[in-house]
Amino acid sequence: MGFLDATAPFLSAPTLKEDEHEVYIRPVEAMEEATLFEHCRRAIEKGTTQGPQGLPLMGTGDWNDGMNSVGDQGRGESVWLAWFLADVLTKFAVLCDAREENELAGQYRQRAHFLGETVDARSWDGEWYHRAYFDDGTPLGSGRNEEARIDSLAQSWSVISGAGDPDRAARAMRSVDEHLVRRAEKLVLLLTPPFDRSRPHPGYIMGYPPGVRENGGQYTHAALWVAMAFARLGDGARAVEVLEMLNPIEHTRTPADCAVYRTEPYAVAADVYSLESQVGRGGWTWYTGSAGWMYRIWLEEVLGFKLRGDRLSIEPAIPDDWPGFALTFRYGRTQYRIEVTNGGEGSPEAIRLTDDGGTHTVQVRVGRRVGQTVVVPTPGAPSVAG
Repeated sequence: MGFLDATAPFLSAPTLKEDEHEVYIRPVEAMEEATLFEHCRRAIEKGTTQGPQGLPLMGTGDWNDGMNSVGDQGRGESVWLAWFLADVLTKFAVLCDAREENELAGQYRQRAHFLGETVDARSWDGEWYHRAYFDDGTPLGSGRNEEARIDSLAQSWSVISGAGDPDRAARAMRSVDEHLVRRAEKLVLLLTPPFDRSRPHPGYIMGYPPGVRENGGQYTHAALWVAMAFARLGDGARAVEVLEMLNPIEHTRTPADCAVYRTEPYAVAADVYSLESQVGRGGWTWYTGSAGWMYRIWLEEVLGFKLRGDRLSIEPAIPDDWPGFALTFRYGRTQYRIEVTNGGEGSPEAIRLTDDGGTHTVQVRVGRRVGQTVVVPTPGAPSVAG
């Protein structure tokens, strides 16, 4: 029995009243229970909504809960959520295939394709994608807006989801680089210009001063997705540049830097201000999940360490001027030494890991966006599988 066959109960709570947007309660376990697969399926169905333009409903916030008034009347739509849902549908379809849920897998892939086509048809602004639509249909994140003209989420996820038109997605990321990456201050803004007097009112995000937290500051969680998108475009140089800008050590190298940043050099800050009088000041630390994303993007996207079960592939997106890198990975009782050389040609391959208690060396030669894995023969060396 696989992990998706494990069972768990549902939770039960009263439905929100018509005039309620949220309520703080303690749910109770329901009598009904189902497999984890069924829990996931129902969650996907619940999240698959559709507004006037065919995009998912924004409700009282998507990833950015501060935009809680964009769709609170039930008609506002989220472009970011369309990309995110397309990604979820595509990945869950793979799990459906493994369970021979072929009809469901086909439905999910069709939905993902529809979402990508809908965003491209309705939400391309010429240089980047819109972020959302208010209940009255007004676009958010358009070049026609005075505030929040461009938001990084809709751009980075056009790449991460794989659902965006490739040429447009690449152009959108160039717009992110042009408008949201501020190299002099070592900041990657979430959106710009900040909200201040916008109508329609986007929600409590406008309660933050312009340039603080989600309101036009650097929100590190989203900034890391920018690095991830550059890596997936094969632009290792920009991916690494962004990651280095987000590294707290780069903001605390001198006493003068510390006086500006004012937070720990060893903990990732959830946000960094772009507020005029406090540019570069770090926000909340320790509570954020951004550190986990930073680790994953360095390891999986830039160094290209992709572990899926007992299959390991190395698909780096590193700068051209890096000679290479090395890392050591322990698989059960077995140690693998991964040595990557930047230069060469080939097609990516995966190796099948074996836990034989030995030590193995894996040599990888990579060129620009391609790689070739070579296992150096050692006693009990793993086999190579394409």
